[in-house]
Amino acid sequence: MNTIARIKQAGKHFEIIVDLDNALNFKKGTSSFIEAEGHRIFTDSKKGNAAAHAELQTAFGTTDIDEITKKIVKSGEILVTQEHRDEEKDKKIKQVIDFLARNAFDPQTGRPHTPERIKSALEQAHVHIKDGSIDKQIPEIIAHLSKILPIKIETKRVKIEIPAIHTGKAYGVVAQYKQNEKWKDDGSLEVIVEVPAGMIIDFYDKLNAVTHGSALTEEIKD
Repeated sequence: MNTIARIKQAGKHFEIIVDLDNALNFKKGTSSFIEAEGHRIFTDSKKGNAAAHAELQTAFGTTDIDEITKKIVKSGEILVTQEHRDEEKDKKIKQVIDFLARNAFDPQTGRPHTPERIKSALEQAHVHIKDGSIDKQIPEIIAHLSKILPIKIETKRVKIEIPAIHTGKAYGVVAQYKQNEKWKDDGSLEVIVEVPAGMIIDFYDKLNAVTHGSALTEEIKD
């Protein structure tokens, strides 16, 4: 699906036609390649008005179409269709439903909730799922859902010892899950986290990546 990416530079408007998904990925940094359709820069794409080389040189300091395309996509605005917004919203909802179906249960019966029941509760509670990481939104989502149905997330409690040299980067990984922390005299950190069971492998992967595998972990059994 194609769309328009545009930017105002040196007092003029410049537009390109690009693949929507590719442009969004390039803007987020998850793709390194972007190309303007027809290898053309417009001042008005609907009218087919192409930008003159002199205009490009003045506005961007170059006439290289590939470099200008990257600049427009990275720093400009990408027009997102309603169809794309709806698709992204449906994906987010499905991610939440799948996660809760795997990790949540009814504390009154100990049984998991069905995807259908979770979807219905999300609609009844008018839960708004935001852009960004789903895992960071789970506590807020659960708070809303608990007004509609009894629900609890299965979690794992883990004690972690992080060497002083890695505490800076590792703190960002453990902060959202920590229950308590203890800084030691040598600068190392001992922290107890409570992580949703369905996220524990991903959590360990992130922790090991920033500590180069030097963090010591011990699961706390109830």
